[in-house]
Amino acid sequence: MYMSTDEIREKFLQFFESKGHLRLPSFSLIPKNDKSLLLINAGMAPLKPYFLGIEEPPRRRITTCQKCIRTPDIDRVGKTARHATFFEMLGNFSFGDYFKKEAIIWAWEFVTEVLKLPRERLWVTIYEEDDEAFEIWHKEVGLEPERIKRMGKEDNFWEIGTGPCGPCSEIYFDRGEEKGCGKSTCGIGCDCDRFVEFWNLVFTQFDKDENGVYHRLKNPNIDTGMGLERIAAIMQGVDSLFDIDIVKAIRDKVCEVTNYQYGKDAEKDVSVRVITDHIRGTVFMISDGILPSNEGRGYVLRRLIRRAARYGRMLGKKETFLHLIVDTVVKSYKNPYPELVQKAEYIKKVLYNEESRFNQTIDVGLEMLESEIEKLKKNKETILNGEIAFKMYDTYGFPLDLTKEIAAEKGIIVDQERFDKLMQQQKERARAAQKELENAGWKDINIVIDEDIETIFVGYDTLKQEAKILKIFLDNEETAYAKEEDVCFVILDKTPFYAESGGQVADKGILEGEGVLAEVLDVKKGPKGIILHKVKVLKGEISVLSNVVAKVDEELRLATMKNHTATHLLHSALRKILGQHAQQSGSQVSPDRLRFDFAHFEPLSEDQIIEIEKMVNSIIQQAIPVEKIVTDFDKALKMGATALFDEKYSNVVRVIKIRDFSMELCGGTHVDNTGQIGMFKIISESSVAAGVRRIEAITGNKVYEFILNSQQTLKQLRGKVKASTDSEIISKIEQLENTIKALENEVEKYKLLVVENELSSLFGKAVDYGEFKLIVSRKETDDMDYVKLLTDKIKERDSKAIVLNLIQQGSKVTILMSCSKEAVKKGVDCGKVVKEVCSILGGKGGGRPDFAQGGGCDILKIDMALQAAENILKDVLKGSAQK
Repeated sequence: MYMSTDEIREKFLQFFESKGHLRLPSFSLIPKNDKSLLLINAGMAPLKPYFLGIEEPPRRRITTCQKCIRTPDIDRVGKTARHATFFEMLGNFSFGDYFKKEAIIWAWEFVTEVLKLPRERLWVTIYEEDDEAFEIWHKEVGLEPERIKRMGKEDNFWEIGTGPCGPCSEIYFDRGEEKGCGKSTCGIGCDCDRFVEFWNLVFTQFDKDENGVYHRLKNPNIDTGMGLERIAAIMQGVDSLFDIDIVKAIRDKVCEVTNYQYGKDAEKDVSVRVITDHIRGTVFMISDGILPSNEGRGYVLRRLIRRAARYGRMLGKKETFLHLIVDTVVKSYKNPYPELVQKAEYIKKVLYNEESRFNQTIDVGLEMLESEIEKLKKNKETILNGEIAFKMYDTYGFPLDLTKEIAAEKGIIVDQERFDKLMQQQKERARAAQKELENAGWKDINIVIDEDIETIFVGYDTLKQEAKILKIFLDNEETAYAKEEDVCFVILDKTPFYAESGGQVADKGILEGEGVLAEVLDVKKGPKGIILHKVKVLKGEISVLSNVVAKVDEELRLATMKNHTATHLLHSALRKILGQHAQQSGSQVSPDRLRFDFAHFEPLSEDQIIEIEKMVNSIIQQAIPVEKIVTDFDKALKMGATALFDEKYSNVVRVIKIRDFSMELCGGTHVDNTGQIGMFKIISESSVAAGVRRIEAITGNKVYEFILNSQQTLKQLRGKVKASTDSEIISKIEQLENTIKALENEVEKYKLLVVENELSSLFGKAVDYGEFKLIVSRKETDDMDYVKLLTDKIKERDSKAIVLNLIQQGSKVTILMSCSKEAVKKGVDCGKVVKEVCSILGGKGGGRPDFAQGGGCDILKIDMALQAAENILKDVLKGSAQK
C-alpha cells in the first residue's frame, strides 16, 4: 500500500485528467484580486472567480494541487500529528458540469482502485438531510448503510453567510482500534487519532438569500479537497504528517543542523516539528514574492521565521541556521515546484537576513521578558503590561503572538488592549512621517519602509552603475519579485538616477540584467535619503537582492543639465537687470524647457527680455567652467553663495559657481562649462500671482528647433498674405487689417438698418401698462451683440420701455431683461421676473432690478413663461395701467 507523496500527487492529477479535467499548476500563495484573503488557504480559494461566475473558467472541469498557508491553529502545530501551517490540497472542481453522482463515484474509484485503500477501513459522512448522497453512496457505490454516517449542519454543510452553499460528504480512514481512545463511543467524529478524515466533497447546490431561504442552483458546482499530507500519512502507514517521506527529510535536516536526536525528549520534539513545518511555509512564501514585514502577509512570514528561530534556541541553536535547511526543502519539493531550484539562493539570503536581525536583539529581549515575567510571578500577578509587549515588538522585533506564546508558557496573559493603543499611536506617527514622502512628491503612494536602508547616489560622476535591488513594492505592498508588464517601485543600494528635487525632474533610463530589462519611469526622494525608482518591467523578472546595471538616459540628462545651469544664469541676470528683489520663488527644470518664477511687480518689457537673453547668452558663449564645490553650509554662505529661504539644507552642501557671475547652493546636476548650453531663448513671460512673474525658456537643440519652427511659420504666413519677403509681411497684414475694419463698418451699418426695421414691428406688438410698455423680442440667433444693440435702440426710442428678450439657441433659451430707473421706482424688478420665467423654463436666473439674465431648457413652456412675466408686470404696474 506504500506510496510516495510525489506519486500520490501525480496519480491524483492524472486520474482526474483522465476524467476530462484540465490540470492547472498551483496558484501563488498571494491571492489575486481577492482582498478578503491574506494568503491562499484552500484549494478552491484561487478559483473563487469561477465559482462566483465573475470569470469564465478555462474548462468546466479543473484539477489542481494547491499549496496553502493557514495560521489559526498555529499554537497546535508540532503538538498534534495533523496540524500544519503549510500544506498541499488536492482538488477536483466542476463549474456547472458534473455533480454529486460523478464526484462520489470518482472519489471512491480513486481511493479504492488507484490508492487501493482497503474498502473495509473506509467510512463516509453525509449531511443528515442529504438523501441523494446517501442513495449514491449506498446504491451506486455499494457502501453499507452502517458505514454512512449522517452528520448535522455544523459538520457537513458548507456555507459562509449568504450566497452559494451546500451539503458535503467526507471520507474517513480507520487506522485501527489500537490507534483509538478505547472508549465504547469511539467512532467517526471522535477526537482521537483512529478515524482520519482525508477528503471532503462539497456539493454547492443552493443559493442562500438574506431571509435564510435556500434556493436550488440551476448549475450546481463541485469543490473537493484532499489533504496531501494526510493521505500520504495513511498510504505510508505513519502516525504523523512529520513522518511522511518529503517532510521527514526536512525534519531529519532540522535535527542535523541543531545537533538533536529526534525522539529523546517529547518537549524538544515539538520544537523540531515546529521548525520543520515553519521552514516549509517560509520557503514557499518567499518563493512567491512575500518578504518579512510588520504588515499583512509579510507579518505572517516574519512571525513564522522568528517563531522557528526561537524554537531553534530551545534546541540550543543560537546562531542562524534556518537557511541551512532550504536545500533540503527544495529537494523534497523540486519535482512539482521546479521554481524553488532557481530561487533557492535568494530564499536563503532572505531567511539569513531576517534571522540575523532577530538574533541581534533576541537575547536581550528574552532576558527582559523573562525578568518581567518573574516579577509578575513574585507579585502573584498574571497580566503582562502592554507597554512591555510593545517594547518587545518595537525594540526587539518580537511579534506580539510570540510574546503572548512565551508568556502563556508561564501562565501569563498579555494586556493586548494597551499594546493595540501603543501600536495605533505608532501608526499615527508613521502617517505623519509619510507626509515627508508627500512633500517629496509621493502623494499617490502609500508604502511603508520599516527598516533603515540607504541608497548611495553616484549620478554626479557616472550615468551607469552596477547596483543591487534592496526592495520592491508592487501595489504599495513589499514583494520579492516583479514580472513582465508590472509597474513597481524599486530601491537600489546605489543609483546614478537623479531623484526629483530642487525643481529638477527625475532622470529616466533602464535597469538591465541577465535576461531582465526594466524601464525607469520616475525617481523620487523619500525620507532618510531613500531613493524610489518607479519602473516598468519590459522583459524577464526583477527580484530583490539581484544585481542590475542602472543606466541613465544620457541625452535627457544632458538636456536637463543645460536647462538647470541656464536657470542659475537666468536668476543672476534677472537680479542684475531688474534688481536684487527678483529672487527665485519657484522653478522646474526638465529636458524640454526651464520654468522660473521670481518676485517682480510688473510685466517685463520687450527691451528687458532682450537684455536678459543677451546677458545669459554672453556667459554661455564664454564657455566658463562650472565649479561644483562641496562644503559646509556656513562656509558656503561666507563664500557668498545664494541660498533659497524656503529650502532645507543639510550641513554639507553643494555650491554651483560660475566665475563671479553666479554662485548658488544646489544639489542638482549641471554642465561642466557654460558653452555646453549652446544657446538660451525666452519663449514666454507671464504673471502667476500678485508680485510673482514666470519666465519659460529653452536651451541647446530646443532653441535650434524653435528657430526652425519660427522660420516655417513665417514661410507659411508669407504665403497666406502673399508677401514676397519676410519684411513685407507687416505691411501686408496692415492692409488686411484696414480691409477688415472697413468691412466691419459696413456690417454695422446693415445691422442698424435691420434693427430699425425690427423696431417698428416690436413696438406695434408692445403691451401697454399706462406710461410703460413691455417689448418682447423672440428670436433664434447666436449673435448676442445684435440682441444687445436691439435692446439699446428700443430704450433710445422709448426710455420707459421694459425689454424682455427670449433667445432660442438649439434646445436652450437665454433670457435678457432690462428696464428704466422709472420702472424700477414703480416696483419693476427684472431679477424677480427673470427668476420666475427661468423657473418655468426649467432653469435659473436673476440679477438687478434694472437688468437680469438667465436661461432654461424647456422650450415648450416659452408661452407659459411669457404669460407669467406679463402677469407679474401687470400686478406691479396697476397704477400706471389705470392712468
